[in-house]
Amino acid sequence: MAVKKVGRGTYKQQISDDLRQQIADGTLATGAKLPTEAQLTDEYGVTRGTVRAALDILVNEGLIVSKRPVGYFVRERKPMVFRPQAEFRPRPYTPEMDAFMTEHQGRDPDQTIEVSIVEPTAEVAKRLQLEPGQLVVIRRRVRHLDGEPFNINDSYFPLDLVRDTPIMRPESIPEGANEVLAGLGYRQERAIDELYVRMPTPDEVRRLELTPGTPVAYHVCTGYTEEGKPVRVAISVLPGDRHVISYERRRETPTDES
Repeated sequence: MAVKKVGRGTYKQQISDDLRQQIADGTLATGAKLPTEAQLTDEYGVTRGTVRAALDILVNEGLIVSKRPVGYFVRERKPMVFRPQAEFRPRPYTPEMDAFMTEHQGRDPDQTIEVSIVEPTAEVAKRLQLEPGQLVVIRRRVRHLDGEPFNINDSYFPLDLVRDTPIMRPESIPEGANEVLAGLGYRQERAIDELYVRMPTPDEVRRLELTPGTPVAYHVCTGYTEEGKPVRVAISVLPGDRHVISYERRRETPTDES
């Protein structure tokens, strides 16, 4: 395909559009090696710099990866399914691992955990209904699959509730933080989920090793006791090129008011 000067955008856009379509229709399959820069230069009749600019567009979109000096390859996509509604379901997990580590066995799951006591942001303080000066415990986690950081999961708890509990330790909690709270008399019976889609912050780019132009889903889950007391705010950051968000819904049965 020779690129044209008019009608379809710049040369690099025309090339990236053509390669993107080949990826979408399977002409360039997952894991396939793209033609070399020299071959693409000849094919499209442009300079090597223009070809590199077109390839950079696809790299930034997460469609291809550069493995220098071997070349460019169609990125293999194995998205993680994120199910917010699964949090409160009974979990017959092995006692040695938490939910994430167990659900994704076979894909080399791993996570880093940091715990600290901080002043809450206005966003967290509002959701936890904290008084000025109250501190929170934050469990900061980056979850990896096959060596790639897949998402951030940061959970905030009022310090007064979880002091001297397993939540304070930077390690996996076999029974889960929700059960720790339940054992303290603060079982979560309902939650409010908020889902936003936006561009990542610099800190999120660093923690998730994101390429330029990758949007993220920002999921905020606030857990409440039966009495309506908020006891946990969990914030997940999900790169758009690595996740499928799956919600389960059920039609409510009309009540008989007669």
